[in-house]
Amino acid sequence: MSAKASAVESAAAVASLRDEFPILAIEAHGRRLAYLDNAATTQKPREVLDAIATYYTTQNANVHRGVHLLSERATEVFEGARATVADFFNAASAKEIIFTRNATEGINLVAASWGGANLTAGDEVLISAMEHHSNIVPWQLACQRTGAALKVIPIDDRGALDMEAFARLLTARTKIVAVSQLSNALGTINPVAEVVRAAHAAGAVVLVDGAQAAYHLPVDVRALGVDFYVATGHKLYGPTGIGVLYGREALLDAMPPYQGGGDMIASVTFERSTWNSLPHKFEAGTPHIEGAAGLGAAVKFIRRIGFDRITAHERELLAYATAAVSEVPGVRLVGTAPDKASILSFVMGDIHPHDIGTVVDRAGVAIRTGHHCAQPVMARFGIPATARASLAMYNTREDVDQLVAALHDVRRMFA
Repeated sequence: MSAKASAVESAAAVASLRDEFPILAIEAHGRRLAYLDNAATTQKPREVLDAIATYYTTQNANVHRGVHLLSERATEVFEGARATVADFFNAASAKEIIFTRNATEGINLVAASWGGANLTAGDEVLISAMEHHSNIVPWQLACQRTGAALKVIPIDDRGALDMEAFARLLTARTKIVAVSQLSNALGTINPVAEVVRAAHAAGAVVLVDGAQAAYHLPVDVRALGVDFYVATGHKLYGPTGIGVLYGREALLDAMPPYQGGGDMIASVTFERSTWNSLPHKFEAGTPHIEGAAGLGAAVKFIRRIGFDRITAHERELLAYATAAVSEVPGVRLVGTAPDKASILSFVMGDIHPHDIGTVVDRAGVAIRTGHHCAQPVMARFGIPATARASLAMYNTREDVDQLVAALHDVRRMFA
């Protein structure tokens, strides 16, 4: 098949895929919607919407201890979703999958529970300069509570991790390394497996923030060797309010509870309480049952499409978008690491990113503007903010062309 014929076939496949996302059929300001804000949240396929509706119309009850039919159905859906997610990430056991509200809560859980039990004065926590605030602030708080020190791996002018500096900063004092797999502000893909090998050799454990990576790249937590991995449902084409913390069973077993309440206990008296087994020890109270139902459906949807198709399409589209946006006079890309995915951050001279976002919105194009919860990244590049277009499996060249045309409007308006 010729390259041209292959491109036509690919475009037709993506057009068919878009039909599975009902919201993409709406108009924005009377224009075709070009949704390019996927790093903030992805849209939801019909399978996910149906799973949530089915839960509320045929399965709604509280989980685990009920013996009636609806409770049994709800428990089967909830724990079935856990097993599906465990398989998706290739966890050794479903007990290693903790449902959280989002990736942020997963990091906070590890920082508070593992950090509180393992960090002391003189220890060091190592993060990178490209982290989302969610992988900075919890560690600052943990260091304040324990007396540990926070160290930062620098990034170069392309937005790539400085691995030589990482090697220097990694010492016997390092107790945990916490890094993103894919930067939300730059699109950089970090060499996580290499980071894990070096950290383990130094005696440290590793947490990986996979909020951005998990819907673009296949993730095998055992092959990567990570100790903790967090992801968030609403970026995995699933609902908001549901997230995933993977943790190695031995580590989770040794950690104290993060929150107290129902379902996380084995027994309670006024004198003392004992804890439930994994994963329930870390899931206090009624969980986000419908969120788990939707997340399970989302993971099955991703697997049905296949990461081979997803990554190939997104890689080609990012290359097309990078070339097209770069040709707009005045545009400067921020984040040009050789290994990157999905994210196109840029500035346009002195035009404020919020003005860029407002103008392109009127053209039906949804992008994100601001510091993207990564203020240290903005400081590293000497800018207050960027405009960010971020891609997903359902985006097309037409979306990119619509953005580029709108950027020319921005240039004419502010020239």
